[in-house]
Amino acid sequence: MRAHVEDGEGRILLQKRKDYGEWGIPGGILEIGEAVEDTVRREVLEETNLTIRNVQLFGIYSGERGFAEYENGDKVYSVQIIFYVKECSGSLKANEESHELTFFAKDELPSHINPHQAEFINDWRDNRAIPIIK
Repeated sequence: MRAHVEDGEGRILLQKRKDYGEWGIPGGILEIGEAVEDTVRREVLEETNLTIRNVQLFGIYSGERGFAEYENGDKVYSVQIIFYVKECSGSLKANEESHELTFFAKDELPSHINPHQAEFINDWRDNRAIPIIK
C-alpha cells in the first residue's frame, strides 16, 4: 500500500530512501490481518510522521509491470494499491528508512525515481482519471 500525499499547493510528497537512494511515495506492506486502509495510514505515519485523513483509491497496478527480484534472489509479482490523500496533519520527520522527505510540484519531479513506482507517480503527474486499474 502506498500513498500519493498532496499538500495544499498540489505537490506530491516523495521519500528518498536510504536503501536504494531513489525517490518514491511512502508506503509498505500489510501486516497479518490488517486492512489496506489501515496499512497505508500506518506506513505513512511511520515513514513521514504525518497522519493522513480521507484516504481515496488512486489505483491498482498489477501484471508484468509488478515483477521484482530482491537482493536475496526472491522473485515476485506484486499488486500495488495506491491511495490518494489531500488531508494530513503533523510535521514531516524522516525515519531510519529515509534520507529526505520533500514535496515536489508536477513539473519539478526529481531524477532517480524508483522504477517500480515511476508509473504511479507519472499517472499522478499526468492527471489520469482515478481510480486507475492496470
